[in-house]
Amino acid sequence: MTDDTRDFDPTDAEAREVAERAAYDHEEFLSMMPHFYRGEVSQAGKFLDRLDLTVDWAIAVVTAVLALAFESADSSPYLLLIGMVAISMFVLFDVRRYRAYDAVRARVRLIEENVYANVLDPVGAPMDDWRTELGDDLRRPMLKVSYREALSRRLKRVYFLLFVLLGVAWLFRITVFVPNETWNNTASVPGVSGEIVVAAVGVFYLVVTVLTFWPQEREAKGEFYGEEPGDWKDVE
Repeated sequence: MTDDTRDFDPTDAEAREVAERAAYDHEEFLSMMPHFYRGEVSQAGKFLDRLDLTVDWAIAVVTAVLALAFESADSSPYLLLIGMVAISMFVLFDVRRYRAYDAVRARVRLIEENVYANVLDPVGAPMDDWRTELGDDLRRPMLKVSYREALSRRLKRVYFLLFVLLGVAWLFRITVFVPNETWNNTASVPGVSGEIVVAAVGVFYLVVTVLTFWPQEREAKGEFYGEEPGDWKDVE
């Protein structure tokens, strides 16, 4: 045990502010940042793995539903409707996980833009108060992308195509797959006529399409896809 360790009193108010020295000491600050950055990257990777797991399960459910719905002419076509409901539930789980992932990714991007990018090309940090912003976010973590935008982004990236696949399969299943039945009889479910089912599915896909492609201001702190990044954090 070193003399410095023996002299350290964790109950002393001044000793508790041990990290304050690093805020004003150039060498200590730079020695701490790589550890913090690696931790944030690792946390972002864990959230990304959870997102991928949700997508994998959604694809597995779609595959299973398609296989069961087209197993034979006697298979119930409303299995595809159940698949649509299941994918909707996966979307809700995915959006919540994506917002948590984006919150961590935004901190990672803030460090990369203001520290490591400036190390490689010292032209000055793009955000003058980035240390204040980052410290405040560590004290009071906040989601940085709205639910509406997160929903639209996840639909565009993954789930809209799954919905389209199920929709096309359902139309094929109630029309061409069983040629000796009328579409309204095939589309019906117990207690609900085929016309009502088709109308409900049409409204559902209209809503999904609007949620996916309705233009809106970008808030996510992203860096690809040719889009301008939004603000660092939504304070509302």
